[in-house]
Amino acid sequence: MPTPFVHSFDPVAVSLGPLQIRWYGLMYVLGFTASYFLVRYQIRRRQFAELEMHFENLNLVLILSVILGGRLGYVLFYNPAYYFRHPLEILATWEGGMSFHGACLLLIVSGWLFCRKYGIDFWKGADIYVATFPIGLGLGRIGNFINGELFGRPTDVPWGVIFTDGGPVARHPSQLYEALLEGLLLFALLWSVKARPWEQRSGWPHGSIFALFLIGYGVLRMVVELFREPDPQIGFLFGLVTMGQSLSLIMVAGGLFLWMFRVRKEKNRGGAPVAASRRKRP
Repeated sequence: MPTPFVHSFDPVAVSLGPLQIRWYGLMYVLGFTASYFLVRYQIRRRQFAELEMHFENLNLVLILSVILGGRLGYVLFYNPAYYFRHPLEILATWEGGMSFHGACLLLIVSGWLFCRKYGIDFWKGADIYVATFPIGLGLGRIGNFINGELFGRPTDVPWGVIFTDGGPVARHPSQLYEALLEGLLLFALLWSVKARPWEQRSGWPHGSIFALFLIGYGVLRMVVELFREPDPQIGFLFGLVTMGQSLSLIMVAGGLFLWMFRVRKEKNRGGAPVAASRRKRP
């Protein structure tokens, strides 16, 4: 039996006196940067003038929503009792503790309010943005792996990893599973199903990619949770599922509802937004 890999990565990428730049933070920066340039390219390719006009301001709103929503989501969903006793530690984001479900919820709310205020087609914009989200998700999970957090359950597979906070047993590197599934696979799925997210196929109303993202992420997250160690302060809800699986199930249900809602609304309008025969070719 091969010797398990022992996790020994330093979460600090660079130290400049008292200032520490952590890999986890760098992954967020890389994710935001990649999404910024890819979305900007899509907007210009699509000639989405009303969104391009407010692009910089919307990006700032969305970045703040990711950070604030991710942190508050973790506080409320995963450890409310602890943070109620230590409220100042809510600000200690550098210590870890972010929830994608919380970030996603605030992204949707803030994005919808922004689009409504400035007369932007929310569904069209959401399709463009969510197609880039897996980049940040994948990079974020790599950051989790470097931090040695959110590790998996004990295992005897050859690629098991011994984490400092996980005891002397080898565990599933569930962070890397998530990077591959929620990052690479979901990115490929969103882009391959529609060929290019900024070009609508016949029968696919605006909002379809958004719905597919919610469904795809939710399903893949529920699968990975089978290998991930449950949060110790929560364990299994009702003795059956983890908090991540519960939130992801709601996400899948929301995606299915959104899909049916958008398709039905488009049918009531009398057709698809852009027929395949009329699409511009790059």
